[in-house]
Amino acid sequence: MAATTKCAKHLRPSLELRLLALTTAFFFFFFLRAGLFPVRAEPSVYPTGTTIYDPSRAYNSFVLFAGGDDISRLIDLNGNIVRDWKYSGQPVAFIDPALLGGRRGHIFVTLETEEGKGTDLVPGRVQTRIRKTVGEIDWDGKKHWDFGASAPGGRAQQHHDIERLPNGNTLVLANIIYPLPGFAAPQALDDVAYEVNPEGEIVWTWAASDHLDEIGFAPEELKLLKASKNADYLHVNDLKPVGPNHWFDQGDQRFAPDNLIFDSRNANFIAIIDRKTRKIVWTLGPHYPPIAQEGAASRKLPRPVDQISGQHDAHLIPKGLPGAGNLLLFDNQGEAGYPHAALSYTGGSRVLEINPTTKEIVWQYTGANSGNPGWSFRSTHISNARRLPNGNTFIDEGQIGRFFQVTPAGDIVWEYINPYPRRGKDQETGRETLNYAVYRAQPVPYDWAPEGTPHSETPVAPPDNASFRVSTKEK
Repeated sequence: MAATTKCAKHLRPSLELRLLALTTAFFFFFFLRAGLFPVRAEPSVYPTGTTIYDPSRAYNSFVLFAGGDDISRLIDLNGNIVRDWKYSGQPVAFIDPALLGGRRGHIFVTLETEEGKGTDLVPGRVQTRIRKTVGEIDWDGKKHWDFGASAPGGRAQQHHDIERLPNGNTLVLANIIYPLPGFAAPQALDDVAYEVNPEGEIVWTWAASDHLDEIGFAPEELKLLKASKNADYLHVNDLKPVGPNHWFDQGDQRFAPDNLIFDSRNANFIAIIDRKTRKIVWTLGPHYPPIAQEGAASRKLPRPVDQISGQHDAHLIPKGLPGAGNLLLFDNQGEAGYPHAALSYTGGSRVLEINPTTKEIVWQYTGANSGNPGWSFRSTHISNARRLPNGNTFIDEGQIGRFFQVTPAGDIVWEYINPYPRRGKDQETGRETLNYAVYRAQPVPYDWAPEGTPHSETPVAPPDNASFRVSTKEK
């Protein structure tokens, strides 16, 4: 599966090739207008699979993700497929064996979908299908748990996150549809949390609409939110238990391990729910100072948190990992907010590590940290980031389906480009479409898979893009 020289019509871009495409954009503009070339926003040919790999500096593990072909794959860092399942998910997620009595190789997937109708089809949603039943399957694909039949309307409507809890129950982020007083949309797509027991029964619920006054919106902002024509008014994309942490050990009750942390992409905030009272007890956003222009001020650390917009995967770094207790998130810098946040026209995305008590950025990753322009690292939606045991950070630049590991200094020591697109057709033109995006990818320790699961750790040195060419053959 390693693909340092693989060239085919499904190849994906490296950063250098994207930069080359941008520098030639002005030239191609006139040819595109003349209809001499098909319109594309990226190069047509590029490498896929593992393009960079330094096993001596990377955290060596498996990676789990769902491709656009609705197959979930576990790969090693050379890109070899270790296991696949004919299921997808949002997300597909490996379950820590410590939460399963030591059983290895179990994952969360979507078991059944159905075509959405009415409010299900919110503006901007790419796919029209919703998740009717979600569940846990083992290494061989056997179902061990499912949820959906006991949900309102008999449909799980799970989205964006699902987590096994220490007590054996499962935390499910879902939608529920109903009219909300004072909202312009006739029906809202509200975000709800369910705690579901092993029998598939809901034993605890929480609805975002009951707590809007606790988030910190100004009156005018709340008015804009309720006037939105988008039924998906918050678009919560993340829900996790806070987990054990030193803030709670030192007496800060806001960070109790069984409290829940979530974030809202559309409203630019992150919040912690007190599990017992259901009240929101900690927030970051929705108000931030602007980001400094490129230069020393934008790289100074630590510094107060500046404008976050459209973020994903906010969570506290687990105990035992470098930076434990700090907040880690993928700051997309995508359009969001009530009103929309002011963003740099050429700005890129960021991964931020934040002290949640001082609300200061203590580490960050941007394209500039790898010696490239800031805008060279950019995914305005989806994506995630996770801290690794050796101090590296795993990043899914979801919009283009690029996964990579960076050291604390920003060196890229592993990179993989998704070769499994979603194929479709443009409804107006009938033209074939390809989408390589990956919502979320998960680094998986070797010992979470069944004992003896094979893996490779062969170094991959990338070619020099300035001289790399696709070979041609005379007919």
